[in-house]
Amino acid sequence: MKSPFESDEILAFRQSLVKFIEDEIVPHADEWDEAGDFPWELHEKAGALGVFGIGIDEEYGGLGFENAYMRAAMGEEFGRLAPGGVWASLASRNIMTAPVQQLGSEEIKRGPLSEIVSGRKGGALAITEPGGGSDVANMTTRAKRDGDDWIIDGAKTFITGGMKASYYVVGARTGGQGLEGISLFFVEEDFPGFSRTSVGKKMGWWASDTATLHFDSCRVPAKNMLGEEGQGFLAIMHNFNFERLGLAASMVGMAKRCLEDSIRYAQERETFGRPLIQHQAIRHKIADMSSKVDAMESYLNQACWLSEDGQRVAGDIAKLKLFCSKEHEWIANEAMQIFGGAAYLRGNMVERIYRETKVMSIGGGSQEIMRDLAVRQMGL
Repeated sequence: MKSPFESDEILAFRQSLVKFIEDEIVPHADEWDEAGDFPWELHEKAGALGVFGIGIDEEYGGLGFENAYMRAAMGEEFGRLAPGGVWASLASRNIMTAPVQQLGSEEIKRGPLSEIVSGRKGGALAITEPGGGSDVANMTTRAKRDGDDWIIDGAKTFITGGMKASYYVVGARTGGQGLEGISLFFVEEDFPGFSRTSVGKKMGWWASDTATLHFDSCRVPAKNMLGEEGQGFLAIMHNFNFERLGLAASMVGMAKRCLEDSIRYAQERETFGRPLIQHQAIRHKIADMSSKVDAMESYLNQACWLSEDGQRVAGDIAKLKLFCSKEHEWIANEAMQIFGGAAYLRGNMVERIYRETKVMSIGGGSQEIMRDLAVRQMGL
């Protein structure tokens, strides 16, 4: 579907992304997925392309502007072409740099932020806890003031990119219960009292590292608080919009790939003496898949337009992510049916995408949380 919102600038960015992914990632996709890792130099190559620079000022190595359509194009093309684990590890930066750009000290922005944006160092957002995911208001990790430092105690888990990151944006409770008691901190990997362990093998996103972070009287300089004390919740909620938009865009790309590969396979595969594409049951599946892909893409464009128009979009993006996760899962399942036994073999995108549908419907806010948030944003 041709987007009426795609400018020449966004199109050029999309084309450069496609070339980068096809040249640097696609030839190694299966190898990296099976190995559960990929070379760090890919982070630096992505940084040089500007993948981590959206919304970051030029003086800190960024592109100097924020653009929802550009974020969507990036998520879509990585979702369509790359293993989810590779994109998840790269994108873990993009969901932690906004609070640093907006709330960090000049020292942090000129040093660590520039390193993160360039791809030389990794960064991760640490919000989810072992006892709760999207329920940020009931965060239990605590921070207590001690002279010129804050002492953090608690744990975070399912932190994408957490094993290799050098820097973290960490949410912790500095006050009483509720929304106003949460603050954000910029934590470095070598701070005393900080450690991390791998969560182990996962159903999908094999090439990404995922960690549980441990804060045992972790000492953080007071100057590393991001923004004002007790104002972290709003920053977290605003940042979730970027993450959820990117996830929805990735699902659009993954759904498109399932459709593209299904059409190609149905044209090549013969059953009962004729190509699979000539069977009515398969033709109807493809028609349904195509209409759902169009609906997902249209909804994504609408959410981007609302964001660029300066409107409040938390509820709209929640509904977008919910809608895309449900349709994407349906499309991936239909692609599996079209491929039949061939889809059950590792080494093809349909198998990989099907395996990763669940993390897309849970990560960044589950379907249940998205429904609840959407209704609350409606004032109900």
